[in-house]
Amino acid sequence: MMRAAVIGSGFGGLSLAIRLQSAGIQTTVFEARDLEGGRAYVFKDKGYTFDAGPTVITDPSALEELFEASGRKLSDYVELLPVAPFYRLCWEDGDVFDYVNDQDELDRQIVARNPADKEGYRKFLAYSQDLLKEGYLKLGAVPFLDFASMVKAAPELMRLQAWRSVYDKVASYIQDEHLRQAFSFHSLLVGGNPFATSSIYALIHALERRWGVWFPRGGTGALIQAMVRLLKDLGGEVRLNSPVERITMANGRATGVVVNGEALAFDMVASNADVVHTYQRLLGQEPRGQKEGAKLASRRHSMSLFVIYFGLKRVHPEVRHHTVLFGPRYRELIAEIFKGPDLPDDFSLYLHAPTRTDPSLAPEGCDAFYVLAPVPHLASADIDWAVEGPRYRDRILAYLEERYIPGLTADLDTCRIFTPVDFRDQLNAHQGSAFSLEPILTQSAWFRVHNRDDQIPNLYFVGAGTHPGAGVPGVVGSAKATAALMIEDARQPA
Repeated sequence: MMRAAVIGSGFGGLSLAIRLQSAGIQTTVFEARDLEGGRAYVFKDKGYTFDAGPTVITDPSALEELFEASGRKLSDYVELLPVAPFYRLCWEDGDVFDYVNDQDELDRQIVARNPADKEGYRKFLAYSQDLLKEGYLKLGAVPFLDFASMVKAAPELMRLQAWRSVYDKVASYIQDEHLRQAFSFHSLLVGGNPFATSSIYALIHALERRWGVWFPRGGTGALIQAMVRLLKDLGGEVRLNSPVERITMANGRATGVVVNGEALAFDMVASNADVVHTYQRLLGQEPRGQKEGAKLASRRHSMSLFVIYFGLKRVHPEVRHHTVLFGPRYRELIAEIFKGPDLPDDFSLYLHAPTRTDPSLAPEGCDAFYVLAPVPHLASADIDWAVEGPRYRDRILAYLEERYIPGLTADLDTCRIFTPVDFRDQLNAHQGSAFSLEPILTQSAWFRVHNRDDQIPNLYFVGAGTHPGAGVPGVVGSAKATAALMIEDARQPA
């Protein structure tokens, strides 16, 4: 039986391991931390459960397909709960927009802001649906291994004007500035600047409209644990507290991994770790690792995040599950987030209140939250987060208390922060980037890290740094693409 090692137990790594194990390839997942999940780690404190990373499930069909490929049903392992509205969007002038999956209600809110944008929105939705069909359903799980595959896709990319930015395309349909922000911010959820990211990523809007927005009962960590249980039910293995120190090589092929000083032999190796870390650190002893690592390190990486996890001793039912809080600036703030050189004075925030959908994530009568602010990565801004982190936390909490959560300070029961330094040190994220390579056109599809290394025939990649990119649907799609390659390669005669 072929044996595969998967480095990292994020959504991508677990999805890949499940597909490999289902195909009869004995698979072991190595996780450096004490819990599975990667960026989808879970913190627990004083009866509160905090999802550390992803909180939005937008294509449950991709997860259902993953379980069905193993002869199982997702619903037998975890329950997904609908979230409505998808997001509440708030601006400092008091404007509120509930982004819902109800066309009549969307039309009502759009017309209230600018009647001409009703028809413009319909045209944007049709464009987004076209993107979903061509960019996600057709190409999302197809590996781009050679330039010919990119050339083949080029006519459709040209027709869809992929060279234009998300914001630029939204603005071509919609006049009102707040509505332009409402329908362009999604690229930030996968690490992209709306003013630079390819308009292909506007497909996220249609993806949400088609499948809705969901949240697992028990939190995102419950979905991770469902995937772990499935993998183990299939005969796979997860080893915690097992950081991979090196990928071993012989005769141009990967021969296994070194874990806690022990060399372990495998026929195939796949990395769900950060792509720069994989090449520079895990393959740093090899010319291929040194060359590719240096090349990837010099490319554009997504912004980082500053996250505050906090619990309150009182429930705030007025706060929706997902809330986006736009600050006084949009274009200028985003430019500073992606380019630095300093921490901006203002911020836009994403506020997550999971207890609105699942009260069990906090003690009775209490509320669990996390709030994140996009911030420059460590190479864009020289910030001493040990000093600035607590100050930034206090500024954000004071802002929330003043505008959205009255009594926050008096009710604060537990609080912790996660900074760009933590992304670097705990997740091995290059420059503390939260989403790996920035999803601009020249770093997408064939231009992104390939699902199989070009020179090492049994080394593979899965997760945010490879095709198709970040976000739960993206990394689950990358697992499908990578698994197909590995399964096909495993069936080749020796």
